Formats: sequence, C-alpha cells, structure tokens
Amino acid sequence: MSDIELENQEERKAYRRKRRIRNQILAYMVTACFGFAVIFGIVFGIGQIRKAAVAAPETGQNLQSQVDEFLKTESIINIPNTVEDILPELSYEERLDQLIDTVLENMPLEDKVAGLFIVAPEAITKGETVVEAGESLKNALMDYAVGGLVYHEKNMRDSAQLEQLIKGAESYSRYALFSAVLEEGGKNGELVKSGIIETRESSATTIGKSGDTNKAYEAGQRIGQKLDSLGIHLDFAPCADLASVENSAVAYNSYGSDVTQVPLYAQAMMKGLKENSVIPCVTHFPGNGGTTQDTATGMATTDRTAEELRMNEIAVFKEMINAGAPMIMVGHIAAPSLTGDKTPCSLSSVMVTDILRNELGFQGVIISDALNKKAISEYYDSGEACVRAIKSGCDMLLEPEDFLKGYAAVLDAVVNGTIAEERINDSLRRIYRIKYADKLEQ
Repeated sequence: MSDIELENQEERKAYRRKRRIRNQILAYMVTACFGFAVIFGIVFGIGQIRKAAVAAPETGQNLQSQVDEFLKTESIINIPNTVEDILPELSYEERLDQLIDTVLENMPLEDKVAGLFIVAPEAITKGETVVEAGESLKNALMDYAVGGLVYHEKNMRDSAQLEQLIKGAESYSRYALFSAVLEEGGKNGELVKSGIIETRESSATTIGKSGDTNKAYEAGQRIGQKLDSLGIHLDFAPCADLASVENSAVAYNSYGSDVTQVPLYAQAMMKGLKENSVIPCVTHFPGNGGTTQDTATGMATTDRTAEELRMNEIAVFKEMINAGAPMIMVGHIAAPSLTGDKTPCSLSSVMVTDILRNELGFQGVIISDALNKKAISEYYDSGEACVRAIKSGCDMLLEPEDFLKGYAAVLDAVVNGTIAEERINDSLRRIYRIKYADKLEQ
C-alpha cells in the first residue's frame, strides 16, 4: 500500500472517529433535553435494523426492505423542532454515512467480499442458463451475497420474463443488488440481440458523425426508459474511448477521435440515462481506442506516449468525472508509457489508484472490465486476477472467468492480511453510496 493510500486511510479513520464522538455528544445533549423517551426511540430503532441485519442470513429476508422500514422511523433522523436552534441537524451526507456504517458493522466478512463482485447468474448457480428466479438462484444468492448480477442475451426471453427474473433475484438478495446490462446503442446491446428492444438506437459512431449531441441524449433517454421499466438500473455505458488510431478496436463503440467533442456526446448519453434512474458506468479507462487489438480476444497494448494519453484519452475521462460520472470501468489495455510495463490497466495501481483515483480525483466506484476477457484469462488465473484488481484500487470485479476461485482468493487475501478489511470497507462505502443514494429522500 502506498504512502498516499495509508495517509488517506488514516484521514478517513480520523474523520469517522471525530464523527462518532460528535454524534455521541449530540446524543447526550438530546438526552438531557428530552429524557428517556428519546433514548428509547433511538436505541429501539437502531436495535431493530441491527437485529434484522444479523437475522437476515438465516431467514432469507431482504436487508434492503429492512433498511426501508428503518428509514421510515422518525426517531433516527428527525431532531425535535424545539432544539433546532441548539443542535444542528445532521447533513444528508452524514445521515447516509451513518446508514452505510450500520449496514457494514453487521455484515459478515464473507458477504463483504462477495459484495465486490458483479457476475452473471450462472456464475453462482453453477447450472444451466438462468431465465427464471427459481430455487437455484434463491439458494445461490443466500450462499454468495454478490453485489450485482449482469444479464446477457441468453437470460432474456421477453420483457415480462426478464422483469420477473430481475424482481425475483432482488427479492432473494439480503442486500441491495445492482441489476446490470450492457446497452449503449447499436447492434451489440444485450436487449437488442435478444429482441426485447425491437428498434435499436444508432451506434455511437453514427451519432458522433451526425454532429448533434442531442441525439446521444435522446438515445440515453430511450434506453434509460426501457431499462427502468425492466428494473435494470446499471448500464455499462456510455463509451468514452477515443478512436485514436485507424481501425481502432472500439471504432464502432466510440463517438470519434476529437478530444473536445467525444466527452460532449458521452455526457449527453449519461444525462439521458441518469434522468431515468439508470446508473451510467463510463467505459473503458484510460481508453481502448489507441490500438487495433481487442482485449476480448487477447492482449492489447497502446504505443501512445504518456503525454499523448494525458492530453487525449485521459482528458476525456477527466471531463466525464467533472460531469458527475458515478462509476468508471477500467479496461484491460496495457499502457506501458504510463505504467512502465505491459500490465493490464485494470490490474495496475499506477492507472487505477495513482492516476484515476488520486490524480484525477475520482471519488466514485471503479469497476474492472470483464475479467473473463482473454487479455486477462489467458495470462492470469481467476484468483490472481481478482486479488490484483482489488490491490490495484478497483472497488468491484466484473465477471471473473471462475467466480468461486476469484471470491475465495480475495477472501483468503483479507483473512491473511494481504488485503486489509478496511480496504474492502472503503470500497463498500463507495458502492453503497450509489445503492442507497435515494433512500433518505424516500
């Protein structure tokens, strides 16, 4: 762990300690003013959610519903009007932090680690293609409390079937669950390939050539509306890669090669998705467009200089961060001019932590590209890849080739101290800030 990471970790710990002390002082003052009745209400409310969190693994109850019920109680959030002039109310951020800390305090280590993974349903059921929320999926989610499920064409029959599958999976999960898909327009979207979206949106390349960023916004709106209607609220889109070389590997998925224009299109689509309650995950930092090689079929390396990458590909992602991107996917391309070797960017702490997290100041969730792509699977086993991705600074791991091996390896790394549990907690806090973003408002 770098000195910067240690310093940041110590600062976060100090902040949380100060916050707890402050909240304790507030609690004492409220006690003095309002007596035993207020204390009983607070203790009862906190006790109920903790009891639910501990009981959930045994009963199969959904912790998400318990959180919702908890948030309806007035004893946790509301401070009586008569003391508003004496005690300032906790900010939205502080209340959200308290909610997340309560969940994490009662979450077993096994569930914490599983919560870092987004996988296809078949990765945990270990059986045939999943098209319904049956007992096998229910039991699998009880055994492995993954952070999300990503659905592919093979899981889709029609809108009604997919909606029921998603609702069923979420009802089985003890924790808030990302339901995800890749749908960015063009012919490669999972819903397009399945036929659920009958009229596909234009590809990013076509939209980029139109010169009209509003078309990207409208595509984001229509895709977002469809995903929202199905219960899908995480989309691995938009693509912010620059197609910076001829016959670029992302030519079809990219809005173009102009560093000033591409972020405008990607931001427009991101806005359309957000307005329909869909979380956009911007792909693929630092940009897969600087090579003709496809990471899905093997190793891919860009020979762009560090200066070229910073002024072009990385500059686009900086604009996406400034526009409020909540999640960024790191690609598997190698960028030796920045990292010093041919380590895939998704496994490189230089790219993930030093540049994306620290230099660009990204505070959202960082997820790896699919770890079953051959740029990873042909050179690393699933356990090694998952551990290296977490150590590089990734918060979430997308589709390792063998989920069980990857999960076991990360869990072992935490148990033996190779990865600190607080490092896992930090990632979960970022993840749950997205998952619970609207809970307090509700």
